[in-house]
Order: sequence, then C-alpha cells, then structure tokens
Amino acid sequence: MSSNSKKIRPLADRIVVKPTEAETKTAGGIVIPDTADKDKPIQGTVIAVGNGKYIEGKLQPLQVKVNDTILFGKYSGTNVKLDGGEFLVMREEDVMGVLE
Repeated sequence: MSSNSKKIRPLADRIVVKPTEAETKTAGGIVIPDTADKDKPIQGTVIAVGNGKYIEGKLQPLQVKVNDTILFGKYSGTNVKLDGGEFLVMREEDVMGVLE
C-alpha cells in the first residue's frame, strides 16, 4: 500500500475480508458472461482482525487470523469500498469455517 492509502483496523470481534472473485468459467469449461447474474462470493481472505470480544470481563481473542481463507454466509457482512478495492467487514460469528 502506498503512503496515501487508508488502512482498516477492525474493532472488537470484527474482521475485514477481501472476497474471492466469482468464477467466470464453470467446471465444464463454459464461460459465464459479465452480464449474467452472478452469485455473491462466499469465501475470501482475512486481511485484518480485531482484538477480540470481552466475555465475562475477559478478552477472548479471535480464532481467525490474517491471511486465513474463510467461508462465510452469502449475505454476511457490510460492503466497504476503500482505495479502489471492495472489502467485507463482518463479525467472527459470521464465519462458517477456515479452509486449510
């Protein structure tokens, strides 16, 4: 990132995710045109994480970490445009799993 770019620092149990681009080709090799109604992505890469959530006075750190590839709900999170990129800000509870 350049010195003029902005960074996102999520708070509490929130994470920032860069969604994976939708496939433009099916498994059978059929090319999907840009005009087709594409599904929202359900996986992405974590680019920032918050400190964690306080539960009964103790800070519980997040289970996901930066650079994890995660699966999340189709309509999870809030879309944010920053420095020409599109990101999702969501709570850790919206994450269904980490791909390994």
